[in-house]
Amino acid sequence: MECKKEKNLEACLCSYYSCSRKGVCCDCIRYHLKSRQLPGCCFSIDAESTYDRSFEHFARLVQEGKI
Repeated sequence: MECKKEKNLEACLCSYYSCSRKGVCCDCIRYHLKSRQLPGCCFSIDAESTYDRSFEHFARLVQEGKI
């Protein structure tokens, strides 16, 4: 399977610019799930910039209607 890194980068909201997984979604998802987190693309720009990518933070945002 071919990685579509350049296409993925168009939708990547990750604000951690030096991330080696940026645009490589399979690596990013695997990395974050190991830490009970979701990748930045699951959050709004404001929520992602807090760097709190926890499941709990995501659930709070859903309950508040922000996602």
